[in-house]
Amino acid sequence: MKRAVSISIGSSKRDKRVEIELLGEKVLLERIGTDGDMEKAARLFGELDGKVDAFGVGGTDLALRVGDKVYPLHSVRSLVRFVRHTPVVDGGGLKNTLEYRLASFLDAHLGDYIRAHGGKKALITSSADRWGMAASFADAGYQTVFGDLMFGLGVPFPLRTLRGVEILAALLLPVVGRLPFEWLYPTGEKQDEWLPRWEKYYRWATVIAGDCHYVKRHLPRRLEGKIVVTNTTVPEDVRRFREVGIKYLVTSTPLLDGRTFGTNLMEAALVAVAGKGRPLTEEEISTYLDELGLEPQIQVLN
Repeated sequence: MKRAVSISIGSSKRDKRVEIELLGEKVLLERIGTDGDMEKAARLFGELDGKVDAFGVGGTDLALRVGDKVYPLHSVRSLVRFVRHTPVVDGGGLKNTLEYRLASFLDAHLGDYIRAHGGKKALITSSADRWGMAASFADAGYQTVFGDLMFGLGVPFPLRTLRGVEILAALLLPVVGRLPFEWLYPTGEKQDEWLPRWEKYYRWATVIAGDCHYVKRHLPRRLEGKIVVTNTTVPEDVRRFREVGIKYLVTSTPLLDGRTFGTNLMEAALVAVAGKGRPLTEEEISTYLDELGLEPQIQVLN
């Protein structure tokens, strides 16, 4: 049996193990959270190096891809400094392939609902960490608000175009990439905080898309009829979305034993099964996705 392990700096409350069959081979998926302790995560990577088939880096990214440029997150790269043998991925390959298919999937399956409930308007909480998702909606003709400054830095300045995001990224990410990661993204217990904010933009959008922690952290207390597009959901997340009135929950990765796993672990599973001893190219990932018939999943919440 292959084994893919995601070591995450997120909450250990979200830990899970599940066995699946992928491309005719059994794979054990395991998510291990370290509650924001980056040194503990680094030690775990070192202890398991060479003992598992693929690693996922969870709760963060090793780098952010914006357009055709890649910006490293220097404080995060130290997480994998002890890894010498096991291939490591952060989910970027799936984000730029599987998640680029999200808008067309929505139009095919929920197009009538979207047209009747506000039209093609999408709030993407952060495009720098999910460029494929952001480009998906922009290229599909959605009016867009990219909340990178709002959700990442707390600055009340929405971005409206991918080109605007690219210009801002070129100016800020070489500096931001050297900041402590916890300044930019909730880790550990902070992931359970609920601090409603940016309500104007949540209400404007028909579709709210992005990282689950960003989406739920600032979610209004009531938000009837909206569509949330995300992944890495656990039952508690689904309950919160249902509680506030979300109509549809669309996840880019499949529901497995009551939850969806992050792109980093699902990509690690593909790497493990491929057995090449290295991360897969985006072309290889796309081929596997087509072979698997893997597509987003819709849950009706209200």
